Amino acid sequence: MPTLAIPELSLVALVGVSGSGKSTFAARHFAPTQVLSSDFFRGLVADDENDQSASADAFAALYQVAALRLRAGRLTVVDATHLHREDRARLVAAAREQDVLPVAVVFDLPPSVARERNAGHRALPDQVLRRQQDALRRSVRGLGREGFRKVHVLSSVDDVAAARVEWEKAYNDRRELTGPFDVIGDVHGCLIELRALLTRLGYVVSDDGAYHPGGRTAVFVGDLVDRGPATPGVLRLVMGMVEAGTALCVAGNHEAKLVQALDGRKVRIAHGRAESLAQLAAEPAEFRARAREFMYGLISHYRLDGGRLVVAHAGLKEQYQGRSSGRVRAFCLYGDTTGETDEYGLPVRLPWAQDYRGAAAVVYGHTTTTEAEWVNNTICLDTGCVFGGELTALRWPERELVSVPAEREYYAPVRPLAPLVPQRPPGLLRLDDVLGARTVETRLLGHLKVPEENAAGALEVMSRFAVDPRWLVYLPPTMAPPQTSTVDGMLEHPAEAFTSYRSAGVAKVVCEEKHMGSRAVAVVCRTPDAARTRFAVDDGTAGALYTRTGRPFFDEATTASLLDRVRRAAEPLWSDLDTDWLALDLELLPWSAKAGALLRDQYAPVGAAARTVLPQVNEVLAATAKRLGPGVVDDLAARQSRRLHNAQVYTRAYGRYCWPVDGLDGIALAPFAVLAGAGGAYAGQDRDWHHRVLDTLVAADPELFRPTRRLSVDVTDETSVAAGIDWWTELTATGGEGMVVKPFEGLARGKRGLVQPGVKCRGPEYLRIIYGPDYPDHLDRLRQRSLGRKRSLALREYALGLEALDRFVDGEPLWRVHEPVFAVLALESEAVDPRL
Repeated sequence: MPTLAIPELSLVALVGVSGSGKSTFAARHFAPTQVLSSDFFRGLVADDENDQSASADAFAALYQVAALRLRAGRLTVVDATHLHREDRARLVAAAREQDVLPVAVVFDLPPSVARERNAGHRALPDQVLRRQQDALRRSVRGLGREGFRKVHVLSSVDDVAAARVEWEKAYNDRRELTGPFDVIGDVHGCLIELRALLTRLGYVVSDDGAYHPGGRTAVFVGDLVDRGPATPGVLRLVMGMVEAGTALCVAGNHEAKLVQALDGRKVRIAHGRAESLAQLAAEPAEFRARAREFMYGLISHYRLDGGRLVVAHAGLKEQYQGRSSGRVRAFCLYGDTTGETDEYGLPVRLPWAQDYRGAAAVVYGHTTTTEAEWVNNTICLDTGCVFGGELTALRWPERELVSVPAEREYYAPVRPLAPLVPQRPPGLLRLDDVLGARTVETRLLGHLKVPEENAAGALEVMSRFAVDPRWLVYLPPTMAPPQTSTVDGMLEHPAEAFTSYRSAGVAKVVCEEKHMGSRAVAVVCRTPDAARTRFAVDDGTAGALYTRTGRPFFDEATTASLLDRVRRAAEPLWSDLDTDWLALDLELLPWSAKAGALLRDQYAPVGAAARTVLPQVNEVLAATAKRLGPGVVDDLAARQSRRLHNAQVYTRAYGRYCWPVDGLDGIALAPFAVLAGAGGAYAGQDRDWHHRVLDTLVAADPELFRPTRRLSVDVTDETSVAAGIDWWTELTATGGEGMVVKPFEGLARGKRGLVQPGVKCRGPEYLRIIYGPDYPDHLDRLRQRSLGRKRSLALREYALGLEALDRFVDGEPLWRVHEPVFAVLALESEAVDPRL
């Protein structure tokens, strides 16, 4: 039974004369979507699969689709005759362009089979079949030289019928290995330091191997050899670990060059290669042969931990990960070079890491730096041990760096050691990260779409008005209202919120007093050092306070003073939460502190005009009633009197939320959620946890922090629900805005998945501010308002905001954090009634 080994990611060419069974074979062994048939594409472009004049257009379309599939990492099978070298050359070139392996499956059947099958198929003339068979016979032996990495020949009908396809994983695909790992930077013959580092990492080390009692695996980034004093000792130790399964190793450029030198090929004896050759010459021939085979067999890169970790000597772009080609191997060994040399005679390398956008963390070496630092989810571990620096390892998935210093400088560097200095700030959003329709993957709601038309407005806000983007790790979501109430005189009522959560399967909720102010986010660090370490901010600031659209509330001096008070109030929390920074979700009071222009330009003119005009209207109507007698203008007079009353109530309603401030005097903060700290994002904590932490802030500075009254309600208990409604009625009757009903459990899920994190129930007098002085007269119309889009928007923005926080605390690059932050801002421009 013939077994055809085919790489999982490859471009497969079916080669054979017409009628040899290629299409039948493809249908039996491959999914229909994997097979691109030349006949099918001729039919697409010409409505006739046999129209040979359409072949050029058909193959142009076929190869375009093939490129798209291969770019996406999907196996692709091309069903065509492929009898001529020039046709196969095009397929090999297409595979190389996408850095995948070309594979040929040849149907070299007896001529009688094709003649018999063609008699009932297309009835090709005998001379055409003979020419095809001659072309096939001339092709079979040369397919390997043409560039096909695997060639499978089926020589009989029985072979075709019995053939079995066996999927072959790429050598670099070790995603099933989940670690934990210790990735070790360039060793360069520094055996003493390697043993010291392994020991510090917890390995039991011997001359010919090492193992970790906890089952960790070491991963070497290459460049084990050259320059240092003990290349054979390093090779002996690492080879023993790899053979024992306690380590993996990728190829470095120094291993590649050393193999060439050992093979006697022409290679420049420089950069410490002479030292390695001399050291190896003193070793037994058997060891030299073993070392040569080990270095020769090292692969270009590994994909590990489900694809979350990529290790390559000089790094690897996203589009090359998991691919196999000479181009990919060259990148892994040498990086993205220009072909030029700098003033030190070293290759000029392009800063590929600054533009890296892959989800996998890329750990590499090759480029010597004084300090290993994350740049866009990539990190270079070559900290110049052989040059007198350090030998560095990265613990994965902990992302913890461990280093040991070099005992001395073993080799003088050509270029002085220095940190890797980016040509521009790494991690910032680029235009192509946000323009056009985007899809953002979230952990809570999967993939969320950001329409193209929403991106432009968000881009302007972030680029022109937002705070320093390094502080912008979260934007709060809009909040959903309850279903419209049917209670007489009410538009919103807590009964609907309680019913909604009960229907979703959430039993316990917490009602929290709603403060009428401006939604704010405060990010505060304990010290400037913490700001420098965690937020890469080194200008002396240690926090930020910004609006729900990312804009600063105050000038720098006022912001610094306010954050200093927050920092002092948080003093007990630094140790309690084991953190040196906090992000808080809160309300900044008074409303007029931020909305002064809105009050002056929109609310105050409405109230002033009504209070000025309506008394005069009422006087005129009163005089008219006297002149014309009762009943003529009574209804109109009553309506205008009611409007005057409404205007007076309207003015008092928004006036409750406005008072003068002078600097920080008069400013208050009402915190209602602890978003994140060094220990992680806190969305999963229940409301009691948040209340305990926030009460600490209120107790520490009661003048700045305003407490939030709250009440727990069991929505399955009628008595408890009634108490919740009574509490809301009391709050709103005394001028309060209302309350927010939240599930007690963090990240609560109901019968249909994630539930609303909060439902706002606003009182009737507050709604007068939102809908206008006379809104009670229009309740019937307002009850027709559509709430579905608003509730959907609230849930999507919630998932995006928490995704940004999770990415930040996970140490992902800033552009990844800003992707969902930007999406929240973009969704805010959706066409949803802002009064909801």
